[in-house]
Amino acid sequence: MTEILVLYYSRTGKVAQLARLVARGVEEVDGMRARLRSVPPVAPVTETTAPPEPEDGSPYATRDDLRDCAGLVLGSPTRFGNMAAPMKYFIDSTAAEWASGTLVGKPAAVFTSTNTMHGGQETTLLSMMLPLLHHGLLIVGLPYTEPAVSRTQGGGSPYGASHVGGANGDNPLSDDERTLARALGRRVADVAARLARGA
Repeated sequence: MTEILVLYYSRTGKVAQLARLVARGVEEVDGMRARLRSVPPVAPVTETTAPPEPEDGSPYATRDDLRDCAGLVLGSPTRFGNMAAPMKYFIDSTAAEWASGTLVGKPAAVFTSTNTMHGGQETTLLSMMLPLLHHGLLIVGLPYTEPAVSRTQGGGSPYGASHVGGANGDNPLSDDERTLARALGRRVADVAARLARGA
């Protein structure tokens, strides 16, 4: 089985829900499997460290996960139009992988969640793409051939899957948001499979 790394940070659980849907989409492609991993929160006090494994949810990512994956799908909630600090902190720690070209030529995509419709979804998705481009990853989005991109009344755009959680964060994922998250996983897995076959 070829694995796609679905790497995310989730504080309220919405990004984690999207990550599971992306993973489901990955596994809809023959011969592909998703590896769900998260990143630890960033402590405001530097002496505080996170436990080696989270109490719940996906295990924390390691450098081996980056080395072993055939593709990467990155997810983070929006913080002022940008990715959350824990995800940025993790990415900032990947200089050795950048220098050695660990991720060069692998397909990648991004997903996010915000509380409001105009809370910075597209800028967050675009900002997450920048370090992926520096790593030499091949960015995969959601084309308009996915009908849900045109009809969604919530999250989802050509830049990636997303969710609008509502002012109190209590909006469930809409059918279109769920559809697009799965489609994103399928697209990355399909591109990875084609690259592996040399097609």
